Amino acid sequence: MTATTLSSRELNQDVGRAKRASRLGPVIITDRGRPAHVLLSIEDYQRLTGQRRSLVEALAMPGLSDIALDLTPAQIVSRVPSLDD
Repeated sequence: MTATTLSSRELNQDVGRAKRASRLGPVIITDRGRPAHVLLSIEDYQRLTGQRRSLVEALAMPGLSDIALDLTPAQIVSRVPSLDD
C-alpha cells in the first residue's frame, strides 16, 4: 500500500489526482506542512471501520448480471412437533 502526501493547495488544484492516488493507498493531506486529513477509498474505509455492504448494495454492483447463478429451490417440509417428550 502506497501512501501519497499532498498539500491542501495541491488537493484544491487537482482533486482528480488525489482520488486516483487513493485507489493505491491513503492520501495524507497537509496544512502548513503538518498532516491534517486522510483521504481513503470507500473500500479501505469500510475495511477499517468493519462496515459491510448490504445485500441490496452487493446485488447492485456492476457486472453481476454476467455471472451465471443456478439456484435450486429449497424444499421446506413442515411437521407437527411432538409434545410427548
